[in-house]
Amino acid sequence: MAEAPGGEGLLYLTDEQLRKGIEAMFFAYRGFTADPDRILETMDYGRAHHRAVHFIHRSPGTTVSNLLAILAVTKQSLNRVLRTLIDEGHVRVEKGKVDARERHLYLTARGSELERALSDAQRARMRAAYRAAGPQAVQGFRQVLEAMMDPEMRVQYSRLKDGA
Repeated sequence: MAEAPGGEGLLYLTDEQLRKGIEAMFFAYRGFTADPDRILETMDYGRAHHRAVHFIHRSPGTTVSNLLAILAVTKQSLNRVLRTLIDEGHVRVEKGKVDARERHLYLTARGSELERALSDAQRARMRAAYRAAGPQAVQGFRQVLEAMMDPEMRVQYSRLKDGA
């Protein structure tokens, strides 16, 4: 079986090959976040706002507790982000019907517009990269990313991936 270029001895990677992969991740992440960062900067928002908007969009009605678990931030930090998003009309909160202490989060129309603007830029970049790499590379890339996740993160990711 022929190996892909640069994939020599994948089970026995050298430190130099691993360093190149780590650096590629750093630079790819910078590119992946650059477009949304420009949009967020005009609003005095940061990446925490983007992540909150993304996951509220992905799971409408998610609870604050669930969002805390997904984002792995402090309650104080998330409350600061949510307060801004709520005050500026991007997120609305509903009390739980079963447990009134629960706060369920939804994007407003304005929040949905923000999410779309942030995600469109990332989807375009990712779509171009996937097309350039081809289907086998896309599947391999996803497998690598999933393998790098801590087990509890993989569980959360699987729930989202499976639409739960």
